[in-house]
Amino acid sequence: MIKLGVTSCFMYPDPNRVVFGHKTLTYFEHDMSRYLSRKGVMPILLPDLPWEELEQYLQEMDAFVFQGGADIAPRNYGEEGIENGRWPGDYHRDQYELKIMDWAFKNKKPIYAICRGFQLANVYFGGTLFQDLKIQKKTPIEHRNAELYDRIFHEVEMTSGSLLEKIYKTKKITVNSVHHQGIKTLGAKLQVDAICPEDQLIEAFHYEEEDHFVMAVQWHPEFSHSIKDIVADPKPLLDYFLSRIK
Repeated sequence: MIKLGVTSCFMYPDPNRVVFGHKTLTYFEHDMSRYLSRKGVMPILLPDLPWEELEQYLQEMDAFVFQGGADIAPRNYGEEGIENGRWPGDYHRDQYELKIMDWAFKNKKPIYAICRGFQLANVYFGGTLFQDLKIQKKTPIEHRNAELYDRIFHEVEMTSGSLLEKIYKTKKITVNSVHHQGIKTLGAKLQVDAICPEDQLIEAFHYEEEDHFVMAVQWHPEFSHSIKDIVADPKPLLDYFLSRIK
């Protein structure tokens, strides 16, 4: 049985929330659990515990998945918040996940990073982010729409000879788009696998060196079923990732 350690999303205490309003919730979204689950593969949500307790569970995992969610706090990549701190991010979750990512990387466990996870991995490798694409990059296309959510999409172009080109055996695929932040400067030794042709925004990268493997995409493969006749099949991505687990 392959055990995939999945980092938690957090929902903090909110007295206006009817259920568990005064409690912090840790969770993964249902589409993610369905996407990662298959015969012989079990996704396991990693709790937010003191490190000495958490590390014993990390040692049991075969690989790690970093899922989507709240923004990355700008201070993690040495910036002040723009727009009077309009997008503060989730610093607590950042620190929880960066510790896990560091452990996974140093212990040569494969990493699959999705959306927020993609941005977190870039920051882990020393990169920076646009805090808001419309304001800072002035992108001509829409990368996020709160109402349409996982039903907006655009093409991505594979870089020549890239890992993504190898996986999909094509130069272009269509993906969903559910993000308002993105990569400004790329982290050290990361190899770009795909870009958005309209604004040259990096949409996928990987790291592969000395038994380390990190695969990251800006879109949400787990949401693909919402517009499955339009976007690329997400299964090849997961198939390839699982093939890298030793």
